Amino acid sequence: MTRKTTTIRFVLLTTLASLSTLAAAQTDVEKAPAQKSGAQESFDKLKALAGSWAGQLTTFPPVPAVDGKFAQFSLRVTSMGNALVHELSVSGRPDHPVTMFYLDSDRLILTHYCDAGNRPRMAGKASADGKTLEFDFLDVSGGNQHGHMHHAVFTFIDPDHHTEDWTYMGPGDQPVRAHFDLQKTSAGSATASN
Repeated sequence: MTRKTTTIRFVLLTTLASLSTLAAAQTDVEKAPAQKSGAQESFDKLKALAGSWAGQLTTFPPVPAVDGKFAQFSLRVTSMGNALVHELSVSGRPDHPVTMFYLDSDRLILTHYCDAGNRPRMAGKASADGKTLEFDFLDVSGGNQHGHMHHAVFTFIDPDHHTEDWTYMGPGDQPVRAHFDLQKTSAGSATASN
């Protein structure tokens, strides 16, 4: 073999070996499960709450019309897993507010369809230990003359117990916090997974 032929052969073998190594590395990357974003992990944790929940409402400062009342919640995964519907009813109250949770790119967003006639949006962020999920106010549409829901915190205790704290900002920026200590009900054992 000539020196030129040996050099060409060496270059070809080296190139083929490099391509083979690159292909194997690419295959390993393709096989590795995609890393979930923090927003996706938080959304998955919220979706695990799907079911029926009940507990007592406590308000700070006390609001006599609702303080100490019994509350029922229904959480349902819908839209092929892309949304979570959160519905609330408080005994003796005709309102039935609905909140939708969904991912918006890399953010977990909630839109609250309020009995005050507006729709505030909030963005969620999990605590470092993953035990709480806190939603901060982004904006509100539909008017603000009666106030708006401004803040929400979900605290995960165990699969059958969680708390929710919702802060309503009344006219003149007067906050009222509603604390719900919730237990999963027997109706909550059957959950939808659309």
